[in-house]
Amino acid sequence: MTPHPKEAPQPTWLAPAKLNLFLHITGRRDDGYHQLQTVFQFVDLSDELIFHHRDDTEITLLNPPGDWTPEADLSIRAARLLQPYCETTQGVTIERHKRIPAGAGLGGGSSDAATTLIALNQFWNLNLSRDQLAQLGLTLGADVPVFIVGHSAWAEGVGEKITPIQLPDRWYLIVIPDCHVSTAEIFGAEQLTRNSPAITIRAYLAGETEPAGNDCLAVVLQQFPAVKEVYEWLRERAEVRLSGTGAALFCEFTNLTDAIRLKNELPGEWQHFLVRSMTHPHCPTI
Repeated sequence: MTPHPKEAPQPTWLAPAKLNLFLHITGRRDDGYHQLQTVFQFVDLSDELIFHHRDDTEITLLNPPGDWTPEADLSIRAARLLQPYCETTQGVTIERHKRIPAGAGLGGGSSDAATTLIALNQFWNLNLSRDQLAQLGLTLGADVPVFIVGHSAWAEGVGEKITPIQLPDRWYLIVIPDCHVSTAEIFGAEQLTRNSPAITIRAYLAGETEPAGNDCLAVVLQQFPAVKEVYEWLRERAEVRLSGTGAALFCEFTNLTDAIRLKNELPGEWQHFLVRSMTHPHCPTI
């Protein structure tokens, strides 16, 4: 079924990408989940989502890709989580325009899920609190709550202990190697370091700690030659970091001129994005 033919135009919701400015794995819980410390920085690269009324209770995606299954789609799963809170069960058609590459460590799926929870909370007049949405989001993935908080943040635990922080305005050149990196495979790798010493927010923000890196980098470079090729090229020209457990590599700049200069040197076939940091991405008030 298509969206309701008499529906008024619906707003476009932005689901922003994130960068992990560092990622330390400090331990592993008995249930297999990893204890970590990280800083999430939002950037102005976003998926776009529009939510359309339906005359039935179905939840579906408009124009899904060929390999799509609803059980694996975080936006669909997020909508299904909210349905029981409706006084009268409602459906929705989700129109999604993807710009954030999958498997890159930029949080596209988690951001889409968080945006779906926030948007449908309004769309269906549920009046759930942001904390309630964050708890629901955590069942979908450890990164979902920070997108619901909607602020650059320090995160600990499995990613659910979130402290909003203020970060300086920066430009980032993100380069996406031609491969898809599985979070489960990286976290399951035997050679992954899981004993990084914990640091404090104060020490990190004051620059009192050693430069913080990504504990997943060595594993990703070993398992994915395409990432290693890009990494070696970039590190000859700038400081380069890995975001999350994905393939995306990024360089940070204090001014646009230097970012553009490196961008113009990139091999033409490499997918890349020149983006700016966002401390507090726009989200309508819940």
